Amino acid sequence: MRVERIMNKTKVRRIEMSFFGVIICAISVGIFKIAALGVDPFQSLMAGLDKLIPISFGTLYVIVNVILLAFAFFADKHYIGIATFINLFLLGYITQFTYEMLQKVIVNPSMVVRIICLLVGIVIICFGSAFYMTADLGVSTYDAVALVIVNTWKKGKFQYVRIMTDLVCVVLGVVIFLAGGGEVKAIPTIVGVGTIITAFFMGPLIEFFNKKFARPFLAASKAKESESETSSENK
Repeated sequence: MRVERIMNKTKVRRIEMSFFGVIICAISVGIFKIAALGVDPFQSLMAGLDKLIPISFGTLYVIVNVILLAFAFFADKHYIGIATFINLFLLGYITQFTYEMLQKVIVNPSMVVRIICLLVGIVIICFGSAFYMTADLGVSTYDAVALVIVNTWKKGKFQYVRIMTDLVCVVLGVVIFLAGGGEVKAIPTIVGVGTIITAFFMGPLIEFFNKKFARPFLAASKAKESESETSSENK
């Protein structure tokens, strides 16, 4: 019974970590858009599709992720969980809301402000990703692609596979953006220095936050719950 109570409390903590991680990631994408120095690789692909397909970003995000969800379902169901659906149905709309709100606060940002937004966006998207990945209640459908390749298909290390999938997204994003009528001079807003940084460093930075923050946070909560249960039994 004691073990069951601890497991239930841990499950609640994992759900909280999942919500926290997804919300942080969604906010970061809105910040990337304000920086206009390139979004993260998956959002580069989404920006290209957004230019080509005339529907709201939030709805488009859901459609694309349903397609990736089908891949994850057939490749390895383990990566589909609560966090997957939180990401699927919330991230696009939270991103859209964040971007619209920030546009009202940060009007015509200078290059310095844009660079600050870029750096903040990179750090918090990796921080958020680490939390919902460590929660292990499912990951975003895009993150599942690299995890399936590494853990299910046993092909390479996560850091390097993530770089590969990110680069594929960047290339596709640019091609689709241009096919949708986007101007060449506008490419840096979706594929810029921010995209390059995230493509090469997002995987390693997520792993850093996993080791330093997310995993210790979950482990500490488990230890605290175990101590609390023991204390209750001794009274």
